[in-house]
Amino acid sequence: METFFETLKDRNAPLFYFGLVCFLLGLVFLIATKYNNTKLLGVSVWYKPLKFALSIGIYVWTMAWFLVYLESPVEVVVFNWFTIVLLGFEIIYIAFQAGKGQMSHFNVSSTFYAAMYAAMAIAATIVTLWTGYFAIQFFKKDFPLLPDYYVLSIRFGLILFFIFSLEGFLMGSRMAHTIGGPDGSPGIPVLNWSKKFGDARVAHFFGMHALQILPLLSYFLIKNKIAILCIGLLYGLFCAMMLRNALRGKPFIK
Repeated sequence: METFFETLKDRNAPLFYFGLVCFLLGLVFLIATKYNNTKLLGVSVWYKPLKFALSIGIYVWTMAWFLVYLESPVEVVVFNWFTIVLLGFEIIYIAFQAGKGQMSHFNVSSTFYAAMYAAMAIAATIVTLWTGYFAIQFFKKDFPLLPDYYVLSIRFGLILFFIFSLEGFLMGSRMAHTIGGPDGSPGIPVLNWSKKFGDARVAHFFGMHALQILPLLSYFLIKNKIAILCIGLLYGLFCAMMLRNALRGKPFIK
């Protein structure tokens, strides 16, 4: 494990340290769920900043690992600082609102809150577009020193991440996560995905984390290009089915 951290830091020190800060904040938010009883939509107000801190930490460490393969140091440096500033802003604002016991997302109850919600949407969109750009670069370039099954898994992961990140626009247009019922209905612990109605966060979650799941499978378990191709297609189909079910108002787990 120590070797992993050292390698990650050597590959991309800014994203390594930013990810580390995100995980430490996640620990703080987890502790806050135990000592602060404030609830919003039926769950601790600290669950949302906890989930975002962990998700962003995982994302930036994943990109820190992959981007070295592109050998494009200038583009990576620009991406690093855009990502740190934009996603850092998101975590800070989400935590700020949690501390006030108020919603960060879908909160347009004042001009300030509406502007901050719009700013978060713009920040997430910019990072998503950057990731889509790097997905294109991974398709355009050859990587003779890397196993073909591993490269394919990274390509699949980046494309699925990009597609299902855009699902944020669906939730934003509806101003809600839940489909067929109100936000705040009984949900899965911590994740809070509705157990009564459809929930757009399910496909969003699985699609975005293809960025980690598929490369990890290919790196450690399934070292075969055809197998990864089939798994990638099935995984994408699974995410699409989760979105279809959510749009029809069906819960992921009852």
